Amino acid sequence: QVQLVESGGGLSQPGGSLRLSCAASGFTFSRSAMSWVRQAPGKGLEWVSSIGSFASTTTYADSVKGRFMISRDNAKNMLYLQMNSLKPEDTAVYYCTYGSTRGQGTQVTVSS
Repeated sequence: QVQLVESGGGLSQPGGSLRLSCAASGFTFSRSAMSWVRQAPGKGLEWVSSIGSFASTTTYADSVKGRFMISRDNAKNMLYLQMNSLKPEDTAVYYCTYGSTRGQGTQVTVSS
């Protein structure tokens, strides 16, 4: 079955960087568009970024554009999110998604 396992979250100071990873299995990853979404405390899910099957297209929410970069390694079935210039408002649980399926999430906390 489809399995998505996120990792790489943690605590960062404002202005810092983190790189999230998502290990995917149970489907043809190389042919699948993937996304990252996040959920801040007390709020709903927010779409962050998406990437096409062969990384031909990437899109970002306005709130992260210019700071975050989505990428993938189809040979390893891995999805990544490089997060730079982190802000306190980036604090959330981050999930990678395939269609309506998402993993268990990884916590990102940005605080001084």
